[in-house]
Amino acid sequence: MRKDITVAAEVRTSRGKNEARRTRVAGNIPAVVYGAFQDPVSVAVNPKELSKIIRSNTGLNTIFTLAVTGGESTPVMVVDRQVDPIKGTLLHADLKRIDLTKRIRVTVPVVTQGEPAGVKVQGGLLEIISRSVEIECLPDEIPDVFTINVADLMIGQSKRASDVQVSGSMKLVSDPQTVIAHIVSIRAEEAATTEAAAAPEPEVAKKGKKDEEPAADDKAKKK
Repeated sequence: MRKDITVAAEVRTSRGKNEARRTRVAGNIPAVVYGAFQDPVSVAVNPKELSKIIRSNTGLNTIFTLAVTGGESTPVMVVDRQVDPIKGTLLHADLKRIDLTKRIRVTVPVVTQGEPAGVKVQGGLLEIISRSVEIECLPDEIPDVFTINVADLMIGQSKRASDVQVSGSMKLVSDPQTVIAHIVSIRAEEAATTEAAAAPEPEVAKKGKKDEEPAADDKAKKK
């Protein structure tokens, strides 16, 4: 989804670990913007601004404007990033230019709505199997989320990717038969859990000594 957000960037004229370190000390992180049949450009951007976009409701599907000082101003998306494993802060980002006239492939979250009849009336259990689907659409038509109503589901019934309501330029890429959510019997669930817990552990063959000494009786027989 395109947002009215502009992130400023500075061109980086040199590369390497030392340059990346100096960029971070200055309060920015190194990034690369590429795509749309144009040459890649190394830039420095504010990590807090990118983190705010990534953590928003639209997340990585957010299309925003990257304004490079003395250069281009173009719509982009964050397509990859490197994060500090301890601090959780951004260290590097890959930004892709987006052609707003061409369809792109994105992953969109799916949420369920309503209390299933199979839970309310039959005492079943709602299980969520998949939390997203992949679609293809024009950049301006990327939805924030898909909502599937599960109120009519009974035990043994399910909602699949094909039940997602696509519109406009949207086209479902995920397998239509992918299960999003289904209703199972609590007894069946408990039985499956019990069987899994009661399953015997596989026996492990113990290695014997490589060369065992023959028994005393065997030695006597050979004499």
